[in-house]
Amino acid sequence: MIYALQALCLLISILLVLLMIAVLRTVHAKVFRKRTSSYVPLGDKEREEEYANKLSQMVKINTVSRSGVDKPEKIYDFHALLRELFPLVHENLEKTEINGNLLFKWKGEKSDKPIVLMGHQDVVPAEGKWKHEPFSGDIEDSLVWGRGTADTKCTVMAFFQAVEELLKEGYKPKEDVYLSSSCTEEWAGPGCPSLVDHLRRQGIKPFLVCDEGGGIIRDVLGGVKGDFAVMGIVEKGMCGVRFTAKSTGGHASAPTKNSPIARLAKFVNAVEKKSPFERKLIPEVRLFFKTVADYSSFPLALVFGNLWLFGPLLVRLMPLISAQGAAMLGTSICFTMQSGSDAFNVIPAEASVTANIRFGKNQGKEESLKIITEMAKKYGLETEILLANDAMPSPDMNGEAYKLVERVIKQTFPTIVSVPYVMTGGTDARFYQEICDTCVRFAPVLYGPKQMKGMHGIDECISVSCLPGAVDFYKNVIKASGDQNGKE
Repeated sequence: MIYALQALCLLISILLVLLMIAVLRTVHAKVFRKRTSSYVPLGDKEREEEYANKLSQMVKINTVSRSGVDKPEKIYDFHALLRELFPLVHENLEKTEINGNLLFKWKGEKSDKPIVLMGHQDVVPAEGKWKHEPFSGDIEDSLVWGRGTADTKCTVMAFFQAVEELLKEGYKPKEDVYLSSSCTEEWAGPGCPSLVDHLRRQGIKPFLVCDEGGGIIRDVLGGVKGDFAVMGIVEKGMCGVRFTAKSTGGHASAPTKNSPIARLAKFVNAVEKKSPFERKLIPEVRLFFKTVADYSSFPLALVFGNLWLFGPLLVRLMPLISAQGAAMLGTSICFTMQSGSDAFNVIPAEASVTANIRFGKNQGKEESLKIITEMAKKYGLETEILLANDAMPSPDMNGEAYKLVERVIKQTFPTIVSVPYVMTGGTDARFYQEICDTCVRFAPVLYGPKQMKGMHGIDECISVSCLPGAVDFYKNVIKASGDQNGKE
């Protein structure tokens, strides 16, 4: 008993010493490394007005796309507008169009390290009551309003405008530059794969692909203040799964135990109560938290800056801090659809719930599906995989292409800090990973709380003040890609 108490006291003493070390490290960082990361727009009113007007016209064309719904006339109206807004691009670049999907090639002096700048033409449906009509393109309160302003006609406008201005200056790229824009991104359709196949057939292997996904994010987590250049480097996989419970049915006046809906409810409750998937701090996530630690409130800085001690605690508490942060830690599941009997007084012979699963890098498609399938069996449920793609690997963060993007971010936005990020949503960039080793998901525009809420939601908008910086970012990427080792 005495030895046990001595061991307990020793353990407590060690923990107190470790805690004191962590506290002192955090105090030192807060006192001697006071840091800020903020986005300071250029304040160029003339350019802001020009770019906002172009984006406004692009938003006015309804390019909503859905799986199985073909409305090419809207896409071709959009193409006509692009020709009008960016005439030099269309006169000087080689254009490939495949079923509404666009690929422009700007021939450089060399073709050794081609780069791809990309964003999509299509948008999600606009439902609900909006402050400004979703396809109005209104410019008010220093914002451009409408579906697609933030996701992602802003970046399409910006990289087309960047090339337009460079052409006007007589600039000749050192390396080939491609502008890629699909019209099926919002439903993971065949658009981008068709463009990738086109490049693959020509033996083209891009040196760098820069797509949407990350961005200049304001207040990335609760308790973390500032604007950060969030670079999406890991894209989670995605899967649709249907869980079905069957029975002999019957009249609801004489109910039996464990009806299909009851079994589904127990299953859903069990998953919601305790996720069957592992949460883990993979290296990319560790670097994310380590980077934002110096910009966090003291309690979070204590945890984020000392993951060697608080890592296990963070993994347990993150779901209470941030849903977005929790999603970066592993595979997630969300139940989205359900079906049962067609009458209120009939026990269904078959009922189902459908879930959206996002595979983490630590537990990929095969392992995650095995876990959830085995869990469903315990409740007498059948599992049907509707579609699935695995998590994508991250690029070499010490590689030349990744470092190029980091340098251009610092060059274009010198007052903000860049940080790696695990993409919880999906992008077209994952198709390019079949032919490119470095796909970075970074849109060079400001996404504050209003913008984050509006994407795929109501009242989508983007600040006009961030548009000149977005154009400059793409111009700088193009120029830097031809320099030796990607350096200025």
